[in-house]
Amino acid sequence: GGMGQNTSNILRSTFVGSFVALDIEQLKMAIEECKRLILELPEHSERQKDTVVKLIHLRLKLQELKDPEEDEPNLRVLLEHRFSKEKSKSVKQTCDKCSTIIWGLIQTWYTCTGCYYRCHSKCLNLINKPCVRSKVSHKSEYELSICPEIGLDRQDYRCAECRTPVSLRGVPSEARQCDYTGQYYCSTCHWNDTAVIPARVIHNWEFEPRKVCRSSMRYLALMLPRPVLKLREVNPLLFNFVEELVEIRKLRQDILLMKPYFITCKEAMEARLLLQLHDRQHFVENNDMYSLQDLIDISSGRLSCSLTEIHTTFAKHIKLDCDRCQAKGFMCELCKEGDILFPFDSHTSVCHDCSAVFHRDCFYDNSTTCPKCARMTERKHDDPPYPKDT
Repeated sequence: GGMGQNTSNILRSTFVGSFVALDIEQLKMAIEECKRLILELPEHSERQKDTVVKLIHLRLKLQELKDPEEDEPNLRVLLEHRFSKEKSKSVKQTCDKCSTIIWGLIQTWYTCTGCYYRCHSKCLNLINKPCVRSKVSHKSEYELSICPEIGLDRQDYRCAECRTPVSLRGVPSEARQCDYTGQYYCSTCHWNDTAVIPARVIHNWEFEPRKVCRSSMRYLALMLPRPVLKLREVNPLLFNFVEELVEIRKLRQDILLMKPYFITCKEAMEARLLLQLHDRQHFVENNDMYSLQDLIDISSGRLSCSLTEIHTTFAKHIKLDCDRCQAKGFMCELCKEGDILFPFDSHTSVCHDCSAVFHRDCFYDNSTTCPKCARMTERKHDDPPYPKDT
């Protein structure tokens, strides 16, 4: 018991934040005690989870005492990058700072967990490019002019990023244009990587990858899945020329009309039907925001296939499988005939004011008032309004 008591005191003193300079032996004992506790405590219990966290902290502490490598810590935060020391020895990578090879066997190197910038540990302090992850959020926007060049003279014949002198003749260093920013860069900041350019997709529906600088490449990669493009505002004409877009818009509108059925249906929630769209969460929230990945998948036909499948599953649940959802369908009050109607059926029209559903033909033939709205108006006239407070 004494040993255990002693160790739990160590654990406690370690976690009150008064990190006493414990010697290595005591830390090793505390680590053993933690391991023993983890095995004894009930699986997945809160106490077991806490002990695992303690174990990790103790191991880190031990690492620090054994190995005071102050100059090469496991984590370094610089210019909003979060650099984490790499373990891999075998992979040959290229350093984003000096663009020479990283020899994992003999050199220490780091990768930013936000933007995947990687470099030698000796190059860390030379970095002057902030992490692009900080520019990426739900408010981010794309440059939507195609290759907006200002010209090398306006750049003082210097690389747009590191200001190294460059020229088109390649003396002293070759100027390379980035198709996304339109600016010119040196060969250290521009490695001729290629990416799909949002402006070319939106204006020309063109998906040919173009050459971009390193920081554009990282920014575009992080932005790819983010729904920041409001197509109807940026280029409404696109819908006239790209049939697939019209099809996808219709499927998305239908899915939004199906959503209220699911939110109020226990079976649908249990079957987690809406989660089929988890990788495109914005499809459950609106029908007009697109990510660049959406547009790439529309042009390749991938999105149409997967959305049609999901649309079919959703409609089948509401119209066939689930009595509760079925009961929320509408009878066409204009002809009072035919099947139960739903707002996402292709041959229907929905009243803007009360959301009642009719056959499209009946609705256009009887372009008078909607019977349901008329009833509601009548009811209002019959029931006298409440007297106002005086």
